[in-house]
Amino acid sequence: MMKVFRLDDLDAERAANQGAYLRFLRERTMSAGLYAVGAGESDPQQPHAQDEIYLVVSGRAAITVGDETTTVARGSVVYVPAGTPHRFHHVTEDLRVMVVFSPPEP
Repeated sequence: MMKVFRLDDLDAERAANQGAYLRFLRERTMSAGLYAVGAGESDPQQPHAQDEIYLVVSGRAAITVGDETTTVARGSVVYVPAGTPHRFHHVTEDLRVMVVFSPPEP
C-alpha cells in the first residue's frame, strides 16, 4: 500500500511536538524520520544499532562519521554503518534531514 508524505507537513508536525526528530514511517524492514538541527545548535546523537541513510533536505553543516568529516547541504546523501559514531556540527543554516533506518529503529 502506497504512503505519501509532504516534507512541509512533517516538519510542521515535528516542530509542533517540540522535538528534533519525528518518525513518520515504520515498516518490517525499515523506518524513516525527519531530523532537525538549528543553526549553531549541537547534535547529541549517539551511534545507532541500525544502518542509516541521511538525505539533506535543507540547510548546511559538517558531518563526522567515524574519523571522516565532510560538509553537507541540500541534496547530500550520507550512509552511516550501524554502530559508527557520527554527528552533525558547524551547522550554519537550519538543517532538515530525512533519515532512513534499516532494520527499523525500535
